[in-house]
Amino acid sequence: MGEIISRNQRMKSHQQEVKSGNRFAFGANWKQFLDVLNEERIAMAEESLKQMLQVKDLKNVRFLDVGSGSGLFSLAARRLGASVHSFDYDPQSVACTSELKRRFYQNDPQWQVEQGSALDTNYTEKLGRFDVVYSWGVLHHTGNMWKALDNVSRLAAGGRLFISIYNDQGRRSRLWRRVKKIYNGLPSPLKWLVLYPAWIVLWGPITVVDLLRARPFRTWRDYAKQGARSMHPWYDLVDWVGGLPFEVAKPEEIFDFFQKKGFRLDHLVTCGGGLGCNQFVFTHNNSENIHKDQETYLSP
Repeated sequence: MGEIISRNQRMKSHQQEVKSGNRFAFGANWKQFLDVLNEERIAMAEESLKQMLQVKDLKNVRFLDVGSGSGLFSLAARRLGASVHSFDYDPQSVACTSELKRRFYQNDPQWQVEQGSALDTNYTEKLGRFDVVYSWGVLHHTGNMWKALDNVSRLAAGGRLFISIYNDQGRRSRLWRRVKKIYNGLPSPLKWLVLYPAWIVLWGPITVVDLLRARPFRTWRDYAKQGARSMHPWYDLVDWVGGLPFEVAKPEEIFDFFQKKGFRLDHLVTCGGGLGCNQFVFTHNNSENIHKDQETYLSP
């Protein structure tokens, strides 16, 4: 009974934050993304996981997807052989993940989907420990990034942690935070007043280059294949412009934070100091390499 009340409270809180303009409705955006999801995008998501974790598969691995969003990477992990637990704070994101489970793994006991918050320590402590904890582009949207990072570090104790966090660009990051506040404060029919200018800023230069090279919109069409984790450029744009809450960190801040918690850095992919996310794969010092016996790790 208490869990039902807590879940209803989270849903009410989420709705109030969205209505007040302090939180972006990520799940509504992901719902539209599911309309363009296909086998090619799913395969690219699988490859993305394998490359960053440096594995050939995830058989016999307990995989936690913190902030599952569309559910794409939960699906990718399940297809790679992992038993998956997915949760998200946004009820529509939970619905998206549940929809993907229904489509591909209906009634599968090896994939659990539920609503929860990375900031709810009581909730996260009940989840236990996982071999791989995955949270891509999520924890900087919680409203208390460092607490969320602390909570997920406990979930990955004895295992591995794959996260991505927005890069701190100083003044530019503060400017984008203002843009996001304006966007979320506008009624839906007027959000294009922010969205279209943002498209011009972010996509205008490369679109012009493509035109000059006689390959119109090639970068846009090939976006999913160019390190974008099989995402769609339009829904990524909406996600970026709307994404509130919004926090950032320098790569060294994330590294120092987890080093003090007994993690070592296995893999780092930065955005070159520019706009976007820095990706980190950490391993807890008390853990053994997953799949060590099966020799499924890829060569560096």
